Amino acid sequence: MIQQHFSQIADKYCQVRTTDSELIKCVVTKMKKLKQIKAIDIGCGDGRYDALLFKYLEPKLNLTCADANCDMLGSLVKNLSSQNISKFTTINAEAEKIPSLDDVYDCVFAFNAVHHFKLLEFLRESARILKAGGCIFVYTRLPDQNRNNIWGRYFPMFNQKETRLYTLNKFVETVEAVPELQLKSIKYYKYKRKSTLKELIERVRAHHYSTFFLYSFEELEEAINGFISNIKCNFKNDTKVHWFDENIMFVINKR
Repeated sequence: MIQQHFSQIADKYCQVRTTDSELIKCVVTKMKKLKQIKAIDIGCGDGRYDALLFKYLEPKLNLTCADANCDMLGSLVKNLSSQNISKFTTINAEAEKIPSLDDVYDCVFAFNAVHHFKLLEFLRESARILKAGGCIFVYTRLPDQNRNNIWGRYFPMFNQKETRLYTLNKFVETVEAVPELQLKSIKYYKYKRKSTLKELIERVRAHHYSTFFLYSFEELEEAINGFISNIKCNFKNDTKVHWFDENIMFVINKR
């Protein structure tokens, strides 16, 4: 079912999602000693973060973009090619089964995608395809971070619908269950956002988060009405809605 959502949104994903550039600084710092970087972005979507990677790591970056959805990969090729980026390849693959030899990549990326994966299998597969000393960068959000954003606070049933996010303890425990891996660092991010109520409703109808796809049509319409009421009750001006989005970056090394 979720693949249907990504196919429907593939051609407009860049327009409805916010891309956070700050996390790329962490990647650049960790990778600065390498003269050449062979990397794979798993769950790459339409390539919005891949464009940032090339902005800061070109020309030493050689990137494989992997996604389970062919429509997303098609959008990625269009998006990167339009920016004259060519040093990449694409593969249609599940995160838990990457068609690759062992010990190939210097790093694995997963940006806002890991909640769609079977975590243990993804980490084992990442460990398999990583070179010794290689890094896994996982950028995601925790359930409590999700509860604190504009949707978790004011959009009816959002927290009940979104059950896929991994807790901090679950993520750490799962990394520890893979002997080849070691959690090196955890970095928290907090972003101040602002929008209008009208723009927020447009994001919902465009399925800004895949969470909205989990609602039936009737449930979503009812929740939108509740959201409008909650925003009007909690903000003096619905053209100036402010909130914070929070995310987390896990950096994991292969021993």
